[in-house]
Amino acid sequence: MFKGKLPAGLRTLKHRNFQLYFFGQVISLTGSWIQLVAQSWLVYRMTDSAVMLGLVTFAGQTPGFFLAPLGGALADRLNRRRVLLVTQTCSMLLAFGLGLLTLSGLISTWHVFVFAALLGVVNAFDIPARQAMIVEMVGEKDLMNAVALNSSAVNIARLAGPALAGVMVAALGAGWCFVANGLSFGAVITSLLLMTAGTAARPAEPRPVIEHILEGFRFVFRASPVRAVIVLFGLVTLLGMPYAVLMPIFADRVLGGGPAGQGILMTAAGVGALAGTLCLVARSEARRLANWTAASAAAFGLGLILFALSETFWLSAALLVPVGFSMMLMLATSNTILQALTPNSLRGRVMAAYTMAFLLASPVGALSAGWVSGQIGASATVALGGVGCVAAAALFGLRLPALRDSARRLTTLGVLAEPGSGASAPA
Repeated sequence: MFKGKLPAGLRTLKHRNFQLYFFGQVISLTGSWIQLVAQSWLVYRMTDSAVMLGLVTFAGQTPGFFLAPLGGALADRLNRRRVLLVTQTCSMLLAFGLGLLTLSGLISTWHVFVFAALLGVVNAFDIPARQAMIVEMVGEKDLMNAVALNSSAVNIARLAGPALAGVMVAALGAGWCFVANGLSFGAVITSLLLMTAGTAARPAEPRPVIEHILEGFRFVFRASPVRAVIVLFGLVTLLGMPYAVLMPIFADRVLGGGPAGQGILMTAAGVGALAGTLCLVARSEARRLANWTAASAAAFGLGLILFALSETFWLSAALLVPVGFSMMLMLATSNTILQALTPNSLRGRVMAAYTMAFLLASPVGALSAGWVSGQIGASATVALGGVGCVAAAALFGLRLPALRDSARRLTTLGVLAEPGSGASAPA
């Protein structure tokens, strides 16, 4: 553990369990990004088809959408740390298996599809348990800082992983990238074995799993603040996130930057996303957090509109920094609100619903954006998506007074409360 007093933005690292988890995540997620980039390169090399790239992504996300409710229910019924030990071990074995097939020269396209689908199955159980266990590691007081630091780990890996993958694919080939990802899971598995969070036994649940799943859905539909946050997140994912899918078109046809230009554009968005998480890390309290969610969703949409209108490469790159910044703020604040408003006994199922919103909206949005861009062009498609994000944020903002009243009945954390309302907020 760290000795002495930590800066306010790093205060959650005083918790030994979260400290172990954080550094394990940085290493493991970097490996996952290395595999993702190498897998895309491998599929494109074998098929020379951009359509196949999209289908592999779809194959990896579809199982998660259908199985996430079951994953969320098990996260609320079982020991979450043990669930993660199983899922992380399975992910490690899948990475090693894909690596061995590639290195042996036996790899075929259908193998990649099978491994992507199997990883999607594993993630359906991994993501709800991982999200729900954060509060067990730090407590409700430090929840927002923990979510922000966890997001920073994701974005550190997002920047480091693709850069390392480019070097490794060129020097060693895709197979060794998959092996490296398998080895990276050792860090998070070791951290889980060393920590004590999530070790408490859960009460035996006599009800059938299907009733447990339905209970989670009923909570989401009846708790209007929870429902509103998930709907806003889903709409922004559906309408705004597909800009990344169209990035090759912007880099090549609109801005004339080519493949190197695409790398610069994506890096700019990644830098903005990392800055967004650091902004949240520095925030010491959670009052008016829903205002941040609405404002960041609107800023994300506005940034996309300006990006779509730009025809200058470096101006477009500069505009993607606030796009990435506001996108990550929206993701992290919505995650924090959901966890703060949800009882621990339901947290896995609510985070599963949050995951389902992403796994449904992301591929549908990507496919829709591809079709619409073929009709009206990439710039107009992204601009329309930005307008939709601004409209969704405005509707969410108009509903905030009513949502605050509902939130007070759900929790005393006060993440939606006005200053001076009497509701307490986490420090």
